[in-house]
This record gives sequence, structure tokens and C-alpha cells, in this order.
Amino acid sequence: MTPFSYSFEKLSERISVCVTPEHKFGTDAFLLADFAQIRRKDVVCDLGTGCGIIPLILTKTAQPQKIYGVDIQPQAIAQLQIAIEHAKLTHIVPICKDLKELNEIPAGSLDAITCNPPYKASNTGILSELTADQIARHEVMCTIDDICQKASCLLKFGGKLCLCQRPERLADVIFAMRAAKIEPKRLRFVAKTEKDTPWLFLIEGKKGAKPFLQVLPTLPVYEGEEFSKEMQRIYAWETPQSPK
Repeated sequence: MTPFSYSFEKLSERISVCVTPEHKFGTDAFLLADFAQIRRKDVVCDLGTGCGIIPLILTKTAQPQKIYGVDIQPQAIAQLQIAIEHAKLTHIVPICKDLKELNEIPAGSLDAITCNPPYKASNTGILSELTADQIARHEVMCTIDDICQKASCLLKFGGKLCLCQRPERLADVIFAMRAAKIEPKRLRFVAKTEKDTPWLFLIEGKKGAKPFLQVLPTLPVYEGEEFSKEMQRIYAWETPQSPK
């Protein structure tokens, strides 16, 4: 018997996400999965996968040939395994491991890595009460530098790392990417409406690429009282959850 209670959030007729109060998902996962532009031939890894929402979204949309879902928390990986078995999926490989010690994936083998990292830098902000929330929201187990260094090891030359993060961490992310020889190539801010200050950014860096950063138009979540056309496309008419 599973030692925790869970429910399912439906992504499609076949695919559902196993969610608990400790490991659930938000708007940013959908935004990142869409921004990453994953292809069917890609071998992908989602670092800090949580309940596995990004591998499951990518299964629904891009259908890459293989996806690793890595998380340090056993319950998160157990939830992903439940979702995999529920949908009878064979191409998602769950790994319970500290990403700094990850050796199950061959170096230089990945086409793309996604990561929805902790948003709060180490030793800043008030720690969340739940341990799972602390790990998801604060850099208590890994930093942006750890993520970029591991991504550089795992990616092929020309492979890409796609992250989402709060705007106040933009300099930290660009500095960490370049220190790991991952060059920032695409940047997009996300705002509630076109008139509001962005609350999130999405960034893609490519291993070994030359400097040139394309700044894309801001993505508005709402147009008036309704979701924007782009958000409707991203959600594919699914009901969104609250942002992380």
C-alpha cells in the first residue's frame, strides 16, 4: 500500500499527474514545457522533477523518445512512478538522486534539460514549513550553479538547458550558465498582463554556443478577464493550477 494519499489531475484522456499536498504543480511548469520546444527525437532530462509534471506534459505534447525525471525526494519520484504506471508509459525514467551525485545518465548524452529550480537564493527569505516546500522553493539542496554545472556535463555540444526563474534572479542565472559554458540564447518574460511587471522569466542556454541573446516579446497570462490566446494554446484548454 502506498504510504501517502494522492489524487490525479488529468492532462489528457491517457495521462494524469499524481499530486499530493507535498508535490503538486503550477503555471510555471506549463510555461517551461512549452518554451523548451522539445522535439520527438530528443533525449531529455527534467532536473528537480517533483511530481513529474514536465515529463508528463512533454509526453502529451512533444513525445520525445526518452525523458529522465530526477528528484532528490523519494515521495516525488514515487508519485511520478504512479503516474507512469497509471498511463502505461515506457519512455519516462524516474531517478531518485541528488543531482550533484547523478551518474545514471551518460555524460554528453542529452539533447535538452529542463529545470524549474528553487526560486529563492540560499539564506534568503523565510523558509517554508514543509520540508518538500523548502527544497522546491529555497536553495537548500542545490544552487543555480549546481544545476548549470550538472547540465553542462550531461548535455551534448549544442544541447540546451531551459529554466524558469524570478526576474530578480536573472543576473544569477546568466552568470551561472556562462560559468558552465552554456550560452544564454533565448529569453522571455511572463507577466499577468502586458501592462504589468513580469513575475517570471524563461531562458534557454546552449552548450558551447556563441554569444547572442534573443529577447522575445513578453508573454501575457491574461487579456482582460480571460486567459490570453497564447495561454489557452499552452494549456490546451486545461484548467490551470496556482503558480508555484
